[in-house]
Amino acid sequence: MTTCTKGGAYLYDIHFWIGKDSSQDEAGTAAIKTVELDAILGGRAIQHRELQGYESDKFLSYFKPCIIPLEGGFASGFKKPEEEKFETRLYICRGKRAIRVKEVPFARSSLNHDDVFVLDTENKIYQFNGANSNIQERAKALEVIQHLKEKYHGGVCDVAIVDDGKLQAESDSGEFWVLFGGFAPIGKKTVSDDDVVLETTAPKLYSINDGQLKLEETALTKAVLENTKCFLLDCGAEIYVWVGRVTQMEDRKSATKAVEEFLINQKRPKTTRVTQVIQGYESHAFKSKFESWPVGNAAGSPGAEEGRGKVAALLKQQGVDLKGAAKSTTPVNEEVPPLLDGGGKLEVWCVDGNAKTALPKEDIGKFYSGDCYIILYTYHSGDKKEEYYLSYWIGKDSLVDDQVSASQITNTVWNSLKGRPVLGRIYQGKEPPQFVALFQPMVILKGGIGSGYKKLIEEKGATGETYTTEGIALIRVSGTSIHNNKTLQVDAVATSLSSTECFVLQSGNAMFTWFGNSSTYEQQQWAAKVAEFLKPGVAVKHCKEGTESSAFWFALGGKQSYTNKNAPQDIITREPHLYAFSFKNGRLEVTEIFNFSQDDLLTEDMMILDTHGEVFIWIGQCVESKEKQKAFDIGQKYVEHANSIEDLSPYVPLYKVMEGNEPCFFKTYFSWDNTKSLVHGNSFQKKLSLLFGLRSEAPRSSGNGGPTQRASALAALSSAFNPSAQQRLSNERPKSTGDGPTQRASALAALSNAFNASVKPNKTPPPSRSGQGSQRAAAVAALSSVLTAEQSGSSENLRAKASSTADKTDVDRVVITPAGPSGPSSPQSEAGEFNVFHQEKDVAVDGAPSGTDGAVAEAPVEETTENVGEATFSYDRLISKSTDPVRGIDYKRREAYLSDSEFQTVFGMTKDAFYQQPNWKQELQKRKADLF
Repeated sequence: MTTCTKGGAYLYDIHFWIGKDSSQDEAGTAAIKTVELDAILGGRAIQHRELQGYESDKFLSYFKPCIIPLEGGFASGFKKPEEEKFETRLYICRGKRAIRVKEVPFARSSLNHDDVFVLDTENKIYQFNGANSNIQERAKALEVIQHLKEKYHGGVCDVAIVDDGKLQAESDSGEFWVLFGGFAPIGKKTVSDDDVVLETTAPKLYSINDGQLKLEETALTKAVLENTKCFLLDCGAEIYVWVGRVTQMEDRKSATKAVEEFLINQKRPKTTRVTQVIQGYESHAFKSKFESWPVGNAAGSPGAEEGRGKVAALLKQQGVDLKGAAKSTTPVNEEVPPLLDGGGKLEVWCVDGNAKTALPKEDIGKFYSGDCYIILYTYHSGDKKEEYYLSYWIGKDSLVDDQVSASQITNTVWNSLKGRPVLGRIYQGKEPPQFVALFQPMVILKGGIGSGYKKLIEEKGATGETYTTEGIALIRVSGTSIHNNKTLQVDAVATSLSSTECFVLQSGNAMFTWFGNSSTYEQQQWAAKVAEFLKPGVAVKHCKEGTESSAFWFALGGKQSYTNKNAPQDIITREPHLYAFSFKNGRLEVTEIFNFSQDDLLTEDMMILDTHGEVFIWIGQCVESKEKQKAFDIGQKYVEHANSIEDLSPYVPLYKVMEGNEPCFFKTYFSWDNTKSLVHGNSFQKKLSLLFGLRSEAPRSSGNGGPTQRASALAALSSAFNPSAQQRLSNERPKSTGDGPTQRASALAALSNAFNASVKPNKTPPPSRSGQGSQRAAAVAALSSVLTAEQSGSSENLRAKASSTADKTDVDRVVITPAGPSGPSSPQSEAGEFNVFHQEKDVAVDGAPSGTDGAVAEAPVEETTENVGEATFSYDRLISKSTDPVRGIDYKRREAYLSDSEFQTVFGMTKDAFYQQPNWKQELQKRKADLF
């Protein structure tokens, strides 16, 4: 894998993959070819040894969503299309980020309660979720299903989800178990080498001399590594081999042999990964194991250009045209980064002790280096949603007490806005583009206007250098556009000048603009704008370098020589990194995500996106509240750590971003799909909704038997035949809502309509696909047996009613059941199930009037907080004046369709807290008229 950094340097990763049935000679040849390729690249590639079934996350990230190794070898791998015959296969899926897929024998004995399985049949793909399986593994398995569907089924295939232990009358469940010869209990998971997970241990460093390992008892620092030796770094789950730049080939070979012996002697499992790094080109993961790692510049070493030349020569010998490749590696001009939408409301406060003082409009844009400021920008995004950008700015000369107050006051503002704003911490000199672009212009001045800074100056007995409109001040203008127009007050002496920049000189009531001979037209325009901003209406004297007046030099204390120096610029030379932070048993776990995408932002985790210019802490909606409070502390610890091993500035902008409120300058690092942000639920529920084409609102039934209709029918069936499933979170028996034979027959009819939509009276059904008819018959038989066991007293009548209804009924309309309170009297659906849909009362079928034989009778639904499901919608779509209103809901209960987070935003408290009030019904009636 070749990566070109923003600085133009090439980084190489060589992976050699060893199949489980490959011979020793083949594995040896792969290792030799890896060494040869590394030599061509200048001997600086990172080498990874990948064993089948135990591949690294980085290797798997190249082949998203997964790799599925095939049986056999290269010579027998080719088959003619006409010889291909579909074979039912069973796969086990493991891993919540980089998923590992392994084919297992197609037998019931392969199943267990702890893992997720995918059964790929000719006509349908099933996902079996073990009762103890991980939510995120379930979500990743859905990506595997999509991959199988597109690759082996031409994108057209039914998909079914089967939950462990839930057989009740589900057609998919019945079909699934029929394929295994009928339902029977599955055994416990047997422990194998695949289940051995090594814990990451404290790193131990060994030096390698003549093939012998010696433990180094010194502190783990970069200085310990000698360029004439090889070292082994043992981290438990992973082993690194560090190779000095001037080591001999024999030393490297003996080091490789020593590592193999170390693994055998330590009885390390196959899951142990071995990675070799070369001096000067160490990976971030390797450097992070050391206490300190002084920053070096490997990309500019002579070996880099030498390696490029060798690669070019090799490719040229093979007839590869390099002209196109050369063009793609040419540095391009800097593009304007994503900026916040204009036309919003900008508010700025200066922190003064424990309070904040609002700045007048004419002073917004003036920042004093001795003060701290709070900035709130309210704007509307492209979808007309109100967005917030909230940050606090810390001057380099500000007091620590003011910095603490700024943080506390900003958090108070953030909480008052229900956590919706993007929250940032900005240090002077590290202002990001979207911050700078808010001010036209932004000018950083000396001194401070806050009481804390003034008090400090008085205590020191100094006069201070705070900028005043009557004094002498020299302002450097180095920006060329709205996103980098930072303007800074410098010492008012001639030596501060530079020919590549423009300056504004204020001397009492006189204003000068000075244009360096090498300055740009844009800089000159900004200089004139800054002069007008500082002293509106004052006549400005413009002068070019070499045409200065005596008054100009007098204000600077006399003419002196100056050097043509540029203002320091932040240059981003490395690619962004994404890390996942999760808590397990109170312990923080960190995982790097390679080749990341939006799908890697899992709602149960916190993520850190390090772009080198900014650091974002992304917080999923399903992260626990107490963990969310630690977000900024985790981000600060990351910055400190990255500063010790990388060239990341300790003053880098640090942002906190909540899921669903991502700003444009965060989304730009992903191929962002806004529709994915609209789906609520845990990781599995979100992926499931996207797979079946669902969003926040379920479309009306169209009678086409599609996945959406099937999901609705399944949910209705689950509600009718398994009411206890809705009571898992409370131990109370539900009130009667028509949960008798009539409702069950209606649910059965809905299921029959969904899976046999083409079967209409007086119409001939189309031919079924191979094996589908027998599967459905078996499913109906299983359903019948369940009904018989559960309703033995009235089974004959029930079956007669169900049969009659199934022949005559189509689901014409559904009413979406809202997500209600989660208190003791309002049980919620179990996580992982579909949204529950109940048929509306007295719906006419096939044009028959209400109350005729063509109607589906159902007991009236009682208006209580217990009739709830999981359908939620945004507040904007639930209000009566919405431009995009939700259809098919109970309009008298709009508030019940709000998600937990939006309910708290609208009502100022959580659903649980609101519905636990003794007078919640009266309070609700008072507020509904104003809110909706």
